[in-house]
Formats: sequence, C-alpha cells, structure tokens
Amino acid sequence: MPETDPWEYSLHIPNDVRAVTVCRRTLRLILTMHGLIRLVDVAELLATELVSNAVRHTEGPAALRVRWSGNGVLRIGAWDADPSPPEPPLPADRGLDAEDGRGLELVRACADLWGWHPLVREGDNGKCVWCELRAA
Repeated sequence: MPETDPWEYSLHIPNDVRAVTVCRRTLRLILTMHGLIRLVDVAELLATELVSNAVRHTEGPAALRVRWSGNGVLRIGAWDADPSPPEPPLPADRGLDAEDGRGLELVRACADLWGWHPLVREGDNGKCVWCELRAA
C-alpha cells in the first residue's frame, strides 16, 4: 500500500550516459520500497527520457529528483546546469522511425502533467524539467 506521508529523494549524477541506468534502477528501488510498484514502468520511462536529455544536451552535472506528495502524485524531475529551455516536443506525426527528438513527446504522452522551470537560487542556476504521475 502506498504511503500517505510525503517524501523526496535527489540523486546527483555526473554528465555520463551510464548515469541514466543508475537513475532508472534507483527510481525502481525507491518506488518499490514505498509501495508504488504499479507506477514503476511508466515512471522509469519518464525518468529515462528526462535524465537522458539532461545528460545528452548539457555539459555539466545533473540530478534526478523524485517527490511523493502524499496525496497520490509522484513528481519526477531532472535538473541540469543549463538554464536554456528544453526543445519543445516534436509533433506525433513526425514518424516513429526518427532516431531522436521524441523524448519530450513521450513525456507529454505518458505523464499526467509536465513542464519546466529555471532555477536561480544561492548562485545556482540551471533548469528542472519535471512530470507528474497520479497513483489513482
């Protein structure tokens, strides 16, 4: 049974494509331990797309952030040090054989809500691209 108390995890990662797998496996463990196993498959897909974009399109470190609201909403975010907005999702009719550029379209299709916001706090800048899944 999922917890009703809120919680949050952050995993700071280097700019290394192998970190995507580390994030995906860590997310699976977090959700399993908190009784949210039914969200694992979709959450892994979303986190993979967000973290992949952070690692592929920026040069600095990144982070995976996972937050359970306690009222049935899981928020997954990927922080990176580049404050530039993410490229908008490509139209669905672009074709399934495209080799890249479909990540945010997958996020838009699978998440209940998604967005991004710049981060400027204590001299830290960058952005967070996030999405939400409802457990119900």
